[in-house]
Amino acid sequence: MKDKTLYFLLHSAMIAAIYVVLVILFQPISVSYIQVRFAEALTILPFFTPAAIPGVTIGCLLGNVIAGCDMLDIVFGTLATLLGAIGSYSLRRYKFLVPIPPIIANTVIIPWVLRFAYGEAMSIPFMMLTVGIGEIISCGVIGIILLYCLKPYKKIFYIPGFAKSKDKYDIV
Repeated sequence: MKDKTLYFLLHSAMIAAIYVVLVILFQPISVSYIQVRFAEALTILPFFTPAAIPGVTIGCLLGNVIAGCDMLDIVFGTLATLLGAIGSYSLRRYKFLVPIPPIIANTVIIPWVLRFAYGEAMSIPFMMLTVGIGEIISCGVIGIILLYCLKPYKKIFYIPGFAKSKDKYDIV
């Protein structure tokens, strides 16, 4: 039981740390109505492990705080990432659908955050388009590339004792 919890926490913490580093590294293009947040590519990681759900969520929360985002962005941006990660985990059996939930969650939620937190004057539909394009780039393109690059190393994501058998979440 202790090994399972320890591995889960370690995986989550490492994913959160990577997310924060990517947000800080690419901060100039990670915020605004035209944005590509490369850290969002990590929302495909629930395909490999459920530990990625709290990992990307905490990473988004910390990244937004460190980047100096508005409180509405911290709360609702993190919520969008959480919903996307949960959706990715629920679609893990269909690898090409894994990036869809974070794309949809961020495309719907973030334009409203930009309007009410930052007073962005662009129309909501236009910001949905621009945020959606950024999410397609980060999650749909970079995320799928990341998924295929990590696929040979899927065993590093295995958490002992989490699944009843190692093959339960095996990637086809």
